[in-house]
Amino acid sequence: MASTPKPETTTQEQQKPEKRRLGLRQRVKHFTFAWFLCTMSTGGLAVAIGETPHQFKGQYHISLVLYLTNFFLFLLFTLLTLFRYTQHKHHFLSAFSSPPESLFAPAFILSICVLIAGVQSLAITHGPGTPSLISLVYILYWIYAAISLVGATLQYWLILRKNRAVPFSPAVFLAGYSCMLTGTLASLIVASQPARRHVAIVVSGVAYQGFGWCISLVALVLYISSLLEHGIPPLRARPAMFIPVGSCAYTVVALVGMARGIGQQAYTEGYFARHTLAPEILHIMAFFSSVFVYVFAVWLFGVALVANLSAVGKMPFSLAWWAFIFPNVGFALATSALGRELESEPILWIASVMTALLVVVWIVAAAACVRAVWKGDIVWPGKDEDKDR
Repeated sequence: MASTPKPETTTQEQQKPEKRRLGLRQRVKHFTFAWFLCTMSTGGLAVAIGETPHQFKGQYHISLVLYLTNFFLFLLFTLLTLFRYTQHKHHFLSAFSSPPESLFAPAFILSICVLIAGVQSLAITHGPGTPSLISLVYILYWIYAAISLVGATLQYWLILRKNRAVPFSPAVFLAGYSCMLTGTLASLIVASQPARRHVAIVVSGVAYQGFGWCISLVALVLYISSLLEHGIPPLRARPAMFIPVGSCAYTVVALVGMARGIGQQAYTEGYFARHTLAPEILHIMAFFSSVFVYVFAVWLFGVALVANLSAVGKMPFSLAWWAFIFPNVGFALATSALGRELESEPILWIASVMTALLVVVWIVAAAACVRAVWKGDIVWPGKDEDKDR
């Protein structure tokens, strides 16, 4: 009797290893600090929509909904981070000194900054702006300034104390960003604060912006040297090439914003009363200094854009995708700031179009992020920034 052929059991599906199911505790172990890039970007986009040059019906409410969504996400991510700490204490603590995850720890501090900026934009600049709320934002500004400086100092010390070679990553900019954004925050709040507080806000804002810019200059040298020596980063890390754009862009936002804010007040006491020409001189200096660095931001953006466009369709999702948004929020705000100074309608329209494109990119990134979590492409053993631990 002829034997019947055995059915072929080695199919493509059977050859592909099936992912095991993991519980919440196992998955939260890999909930890294890079997740706060999402809240940085979402909160930053809410501010960008609120500050876009061309107003439209429903603009405020769109910005408000996005801000509230970001606030909820920040609380959720913070709770998940605390849960990670309680369940995997040693693994969590090692995140602060083990690249690449350690480089993303400042994203938590930066997320706090965009939350404060959102309160300023939605509740004061475009809202009721009660005296108690204005004072609250002023207090939060100083708390953030202290936290950002301490955080940046500790972050770099934790990275450097092991005295070992670390492959360069654009995420190294983030610790400097946390201080730099103090200057940006100062530029947002100064115009609405009482005149007696202006000197303290402007001096601290310029000081922090200068510190962040100097750190970024060092990182920019390392970044460009890395590109020349090693070429374009791998596909998963390529979106992070947009991070350096923010170092120039947020400098423009801070300098122009602070100068514009103090130029709208009449001073009867303090530094600006004694030096009556100071606001006008600072305004001129801020504008031309901003123009000086803006084209460098355009160049950094162009390099990052070409590198990422060449990888469209081949680039797997990673949390670095959120870097498509946050640095370019600064780029859009910087373009808007220069457009207002020049009273140039074409430049203002470019800024508005940039903001609209960022909304589209945010939707794509959010959808891809949810899909990646569902499929186990992130928050999974060996798939995240803690894969080497």
